[in-house]
Amino acid sequence: MPKPRPTRSGPPHNPGVRELVSNLRRYHTNQTREMAIAGFRGWHERGDLPHYDVPNVTQFVTFRLADSLPREVQARIEAISDDRERRKAFEAELDCSHGACFLRRQEIAGLVENALRFFHRQRYELRAWCVMPNHVHVMFHVAEVSMSEIVDSWKSFTGLQSNRLLKREGQPFWQTGYFDTYVRNTEHEIQTVRYIEQNPCKAKLILDAKEWRWSSARLRDEFGRLNLPPGSGEPKPRSAPILGAAAPPASDATSITPTSSKATALRPGRPRSAARLTRDT
Repeated sequence: MPKPRPTRSGPPHNPGVRELVSNLRRYHTNQTREMAIAGFRGWHERGDLPHYDVPNVTQFVTFRLADSLPREVQARIEAISDDRERRKAFEAELDCSHGACFLRRQEIAGLVENALRFFHRQRYELRAWCVMPNHVHVMFHVAEVSMSEIVDSWKSFTGLQSNRLLKREGQPFWQTGYFDTYVRNTEHEIQTVRYIEQNPCKAKLILDAKEWRWSSARLRDEFGRLNLPPGSGEPKPRSAPILGAAAPPASDATSITPTSSKATALRPGRPRSAARLTRDT
């Protein structure tokens, strides 16, 4: 009798992703040589989900703990054929706080939030974030450093440091991969900020979003503006290299602007027909 196939531990399975990405590369956004040299992969996939990694785009990313979805829950989600319904089920199950929920611990939640804030306005510009008990939502504007490099550096640094705090060895802290959706316009950005910062309320952890200690909601003024100084995270700057690849030089540390020659080379921005061609990932 053949052994049953093990349940996938990654994001919900999407058998058509390779063909989808191939078509998007062909008809949606051209990958320039300058983008490739800078580490931007354009439309690509890691086996399950399409990712759109280009400069001058605002991205909404979710990544989660390794034990955040039990195998039986993962299998049930994978059985849902509709992409949007599968994503809704995935988000609902995350809010049920499955697993050990290491991010409930203040020292670990603080470590993750500080890592997100550390290179604000140097490698990226933060727009919103929320550290939940078993997952993280973050929206940020990508400039010269690719989305994949940014997210991988967050996860590798915080995973290593969190396992040290927990005195764990040889166990993954974060689940492999992440979900990402590029933000199409101002209205979409406003909706995404609301979704991120209201997540603790939706999960019935608090009543007022500003009460959540590990969220950008508490740092907004009465006009909804985020008051966050550049490079406002911890640890101290001398330990910055542990976060990953080198940041842009000090003389060019701000976001790319359309007037710079570097921006001209790397600036695809939002793709054509973005609202129609993208999908929740």
